[in-house]
Amino acid sequence: MSARHSAFLRRLAYLGAAHGPKWLLRYSPPIIGVTVAALSSEARRKVRRNLVRVRGPAPFWKDTLDTASTFASFAGSFAESLAAGSKNEEPLEPVIEGREHIESVLDGPFMIGTIHSGGWDVLGALLTGRLSLDVMVVMTEEPDPRARELHDRARARTGVRIQHVGRGALDALPLLRHLRGGGVVAMQLDRTPPGMRAVDVTLFDEPGRLPEGPYHLARLVNVPVVPIFCARLGFRRYLIRIHDPVVVPKQDPDAVPKAAAAVARHITAFVRERPSEWFDF
Repeated sequence: MSARHSAFLRRLAYLGAAHGPKWLLRYSPPIIGVTVAALSSEARRKVRRNLVRVRGPAPFWKDTLDTASTFASFAGSFAESLAAGSKNEEPLEPVIEGREHIESVLDGPFMIGTIHSGGWDVLGALLTGRLSLDVMVVMTEEPDPRARELHDRARARTGVRIQHVGRGALDALPLLRHLRGGGVVAMQLDRTPPGMRAVDVTLFDEPGRLPEGPYHLARLVNVPVVPIFCARLGFRRYLIRIHDPVVVPKQDPDAVPKAAAAVARHITAFVRERPSEWFDF
């Protein structure tokens, strides 16, 4: 079992982030992240493969620096998400681009498509706080239920609902009810775990695959998918980029691959701009 999935280590991280001194939350995560990178050769290899895929080959020093930056940013985002609702939580300082795109869909239910990047885990606080949205965050189950429950409680303190999927087709029923009740469903669109139905797309100028289910759900309920991507700029500072809503019309038989292709283009552009903020490892 990986360190990240260990309930003991997750609780240790939570105690430091939520109950330790504020300086510990602000300054220790980058050090911890770089240390983990140094100790985990497998994780380093995965990050470097992604970096090459995203931005192409680079000198060894560049790969090393970008790999360390990825782990440092991941650790910072991870710690800040665990601190939600604690004495150490501080107001977000978001830089929001494309605010008009989300304002255009606020009169009805919609879906949010995001990726595993710096800040996705604290996005809920902005949506439920400033916009007063009823957000359900969809996640696959982690291997360690105790670690999952600990982090889910921290996420719930931001005001979002958590719905785990991956056990069967009936997992989608709560999502349908939430959308039909006027709520917002947020899902990550950049990973296809084994057994998940996927749609073929062009990602980073090469063949790739994205989850198929979110687009079928949007088509079924007739709601748009709003791609929203985040990047960590510093302590409690995040870039939030909102794109045009992607519509998945029922009358178009090719609507799902077209919608996935549009999202893939947005993912490619965003990750290439900030490759050290993509945590696909």
